[in-house]
Amino acid sequence: MLQGMTTRSAGAGEGGERVLLYGPRGLVEGAAAGELEAADSWLVEDGRVRELPAHWRRFAAAVAEAGGPAPTGFPEAVARALPRRGCWFPRVELVGGRLQLRVRPAPPRTEAVRLWAGGGDPRRTPRRKGPDLAALGALRARAVAAGADDALLVGDDGLVLETATANLLWWEGDVLCVVDPGLPILAGVTAAWVVRRAAALGITVRPGLVRPAELGGREVWVTNALHGLRPVTGWVGAGVAAGPSPRVQEWRAAWAAAAEPLPR
Repeated sequence: MLQGMTTRSAGAGEGGERVLLYGPRGLVEGAAAGELEAADSWLVEDGRVRELPAHWRRFAAAVAEAGGPAPTGFPEAVARALPRRGCWFPRVELVGGRLQLRVRPAPPRTEAVRLWAGGGDPRRTPRRKGPDLAALGALRARAVAAGADDALLVGDDGLVLETATANLLWWEGDVLCVVDPGLPILAGVTAAWVVRRAAALGITVRPGLVRPAELGGREVWVTNALHGLRPVTGWVGAGVAAGPSPRVQEWRAAWAAAAEPLPR
């Protein structure tokens, strides 16, 4: 049974969170002052990671949009600084115009998710990860208080966007559906991997516009770098019945197998 199952968080035993500031001497202990302007994060398990180049491309674009410095040399410094043992969820950040690395033990991970549909959409920069993380974290906390795991974001027109922490995909028969990229959503790295794999398998992928009620009984996934692919096994505050998820385990296995060693 998927609901409630968790996987390990091994990094915590090897040290807590550290912040390293990037400058002419590389990464040194310290933290920048100011607002979080851009961020990206990925899961590292015993020195292995998935889709790292895509995360760096998204972060570089976010930094450029925020007017930050080109991250020349920063990816290499980060790769050298990350632990090769344990389970970690590092975050690269642009704070107050400075680049920094936050080395964090990975939080517990789950294999399924219950979505709460009782909140609004607090985002100010939906296509850039970073500035809205605090507001999204507060929204997810409300979802947890309501008995869910994450919060569904719905636009003023009632259309599904994403969740506070993940992209959302669903199946209509043999067609994999993604939220129309014309809507204000974050370009998800894990979601892009799913779409590429579907195309490689000859599966039709279709952008769509959908309301929560239209997801009733369907196989619905949420995707992000921490948890990978998770089926939606419950809806809170939406009057929507969760559908079965016969495909997800095979896709989760493929995602697990996509891990590669961190660059040296």
